[in-house]
Amino acid sequence: MIEAFVFDMDGVLLDTESVCDRTWQIAGKEFGVSEEDSLKIVNLCRGTNKSDTRDIIRRELGESFDVEGFLKRTSECFVDIEKNEGIRVMPYARECLQFLKNSGYRLALASSTREVVVRKHLQAAELLDFFEVIVTGDMVVHSKPDPEIYLKACSEIGIQPMNCVAVEDSPNGLKSASLAGMVTVMIPDRISPNEETEKVTDYLFDSLNEIILARW
Repeated sequence: MIEAFVFDMDGVLLDTESVCDRTWQIAGKEFGVSEEDSLKIVNLCRGTNKSDTRDIIRRELGESFDVEGFLKRTSECFVDIEKNEGIRVMPYARECLQFLKNSGYRLALASSTREVVVRKHLQAAELLDFFEVIVTGDMVVHSKPDPEIYLKACSEIGIQPMNCVAVEDSPNGLKSASLAGMVTVMIPDRISPNEETEKVTDYLFDSLNEIILARW
């Protein structure tokens, strides 16, 4: 019996992933990283927290690469884009959350992004008040694909993982939720479904509207 839904934020509720891609391309050009490598590495980092992101960049670009400078530059670019263009709410995000809340489901969020950023973005999008529990990347040792973040979210909302649905867009997030023992929904954003995601996906939906239409 499904009692709760735990949402990822980036690429599921907010269109931050397309902004991240742009920031990594801008910073990559300045730091001598090709556009192809920038997009490859950002895909590997989707769903991970800052600590794990640093490890992935060092693994891909070498220990001598200026990881801190690169990430600082991507953050600066993100702030500029957010200020000038705003962050788009994903289609049906508000309708989906409202429907689930009205239907009596508990709602939590599990995002690898830092808490201060998560709360800022959700507040700006007027989505913050939907969630009883928010778990972020700076609250765990290892973020996705490690199951820690989802196990913590389920524990804090007080419902067994098997009775919770995780809504994700990335392979790292899906692995994390699957390892936690949750029912998994993939709504693809920047990464298309493949054999890897198929193994850890229970439901593949085109948009958040399908969560409203599904029978849980």
